Order: sequence, then C-alpha cells, then structure tokens
Amino acid sequence: MKNIFLIIFFIICGNLHAQASRAYLIPGQIFVGDPAALVLTLPSSNTNEDIILTKTNYFITGGKFPSHESIDFQRVILERRPTGSRLIIEFTPFAAGNLEMPVIEIGDEHFTGLRVTVKSLLDARSAPVLSSAASTLAMPGTALMLYGSMAAIVFIILSVVWFAFKGRAAIKKWREKWKRRRLFVSIRSAERRLYRALQKGVDKRSILDKLSDEFRDFLSILTDDNCRAMTAREFERTFEALEDSLFLGSFFTRCDKMRFSGVNVESDEILRLLDDMRIFINVKAKEEKAK
Repeated sequence: MKNIFLIIFFIICGNLHAQASRAYLIPGQIFVGDPAALVLTLPSSNTNEDIILTKTNYFITGGKFPSHESIDFQRVILERRPTGSRLIIEFTPFAAGNLEMPVIEIGDEHFTGLRVTVKSLLDARSAPVLSSAASTLAMPGTALMLYGSMAAIVFIILSVVWFAFKGRAAIKKWREKWKRRRLFVSIRSAERRLYRALQKGVDKRSILDKLSDEFRDFLSILTDDNCRAMTAREFERTFEALEDSLFLGSFFTRCDKMRFSGVNVESDEILRLLDDMRIFINVKAKEEKAK
C-alpha cells in the first residue's frame, strides 16, 4: 500500500514540475505592481478555439475565476490549437517573493503548481525609512520673487501702522490741499467764463454780479472768513493786518459803484477788474505753492 501512495506522489510531483518547466513570464522579470502574464505551453489539441475567463463571464465559459490575497487576476485565456496549445494568465502582483498561484480551472481543465517570482525595488533586509528632504531648485528669479514678496509684506505692515497713528491727519491735510487747489482752478475757470461772456455782449451788470459773487466765494474759502456779505470798508478792516486789505477794499469799491450807480458801464472797466482779479489769484497761487 505504501508503494502505491509513493508512486502516486511521484507522478503528481512530476506533473507539477513538468508544468512549471513549460511556463515562462512576460516580461521575464517582474516587480511589485507590474502587470504581467504567465504563459504555460500545452500539448496540441484536436480543436481550434479560445476560452477566455474573466471576473464577469466565468459562469458562462465554465470554470472558476482564480483568487489570491497578493495577486490581482485580470484574465485567464486557454488557447487550443492543433499545432500546440497554451494557457495565458494575466495578473498584477502586490507582494514580493515566490508566490504560488491558486488552482486554475478553465475549460474543464485544472492547472496547479504554478509559481511566479516577484521582486521589489525596496531592500527587504533594511527597515523602510523616509528619504531626506529634496534640495531646493535654483530657478531663475526665485530670489527676486522671495525677497520682493517679503518687502511687499513689510511695506504693507508699516503702511497699516503708519495709517493707524498718522493716516487720518495726513488724509485730512491732503484733502485740504486738494480742496484749495480745486479752488484756484474754479476761480480761474470763472474768470475765463466771464471774459467770454463780456466778449459775447452779455448784460454787463449781470457779469459784475457774477464777478462779485465768484470772487467773494473764493476769498471766503481762502481766508476761512465769511466774505459773501462784506462791504468794501469791511474788507479793509477785516484784513487790515494783511497787505491785501487795500487792494480788496479798492476792488470791491469799484465793483459795487458800477453795480449800483445806474450809469452806463464800459467794457474796459470790467476788463480791468478781471485783470486785477487774475493778478491777485496768480499771486495767491504762488504763495500756496511756496507753502
């Protein structure tokens, strides 16, 4: 009885060795995660057919789709040819070492004892450790971008601090300067507008009224005094400490006499008033720039 079991054992081992010797890998050397194919050459067959076994059609083609904890099988193909058959197993390994495949059942045939050797890019003899940090890339303009960004951040921070302490006062001062600059632009525009109106023959008393109002508004903003209702003598008393008192008193005396006298007003007299006002404005504009 022992001899019978020994004979059966040696026959099975011989068949396994024969199957293993007729198998080869594509590619010849595989690593973990590489898709590969194990090809097993078989004897010729009386039929000419292909049996393809997949995860979805194994119940149609007959057979059992293989399963393994470290191998992902894609397809099993049994090519039967009169000139020579072969078995093709397409798979992807996920573990290194000498892996034994499960029993392959396809087309009423069973294939056992198939093994593949899978290598790993990692050295299994040493413990896995993290690699050191990669060196910085010396890209053109990197330093300029880095230091430029740092300078911009510092500038923004300093601007915020400056605005918190002095920003409001500076803005108020800037607005005051802008207001006074617009004041000179406005009065010069009014002077040119009155000159064109005089050339077109507009009513002279209307021009004088407009001239008086525009000049008084200008002086009110310039001096921070209400000059809109002042008489000629009040201009002299109010600005007595200034050099402009005599000029302003004389200017509005002449202007009011022409406005309220009822006599015919000559264009030359209005032109002299416009010229005097323009000279006064230019002097004050230079004084503003000097400040």
